[in-house]
Amino acid sequence: MSDLAAVYDRATFLFETKEYAAAALLFAELVEAEPDKQEVQLFLARSYYHSAQLGRAEERLRVIVDRWPSDAYAHLVLARTLQRVGRAEEGRQHLLLAEAMGLTD
Repeated sequence: MSDLAAVYDRATFLFETKEYAAAALLFAELVEAEPDKQEVQLFLARSYYHSAQLGRAEERLRVIVDRWPSDAYAHLVLARTLQRVGRAEEGRQHLLLAEAMGLTD
């Protein structure tokens, strides 16, 4: 098993056990090593979101929706992130996009 695979396994374990801040540190390492991995990017954004690192979550989610605009879940999480920071109107467009792509709450 490669080192990156071991880091991924540990990061997903931490995420699944709701240790989001610790998971974010590992997912950030993985994103740095392999920035083209959409799944890892989304895990990083979700880890930030769940650990209330909302500025970082927003930043990462904007990267994802710019790079992979058809990722409905990324649009939904971005909308929720913006809602949590009091910018619900700004997030509305992302919520509508997620819904248009068939994703509902």
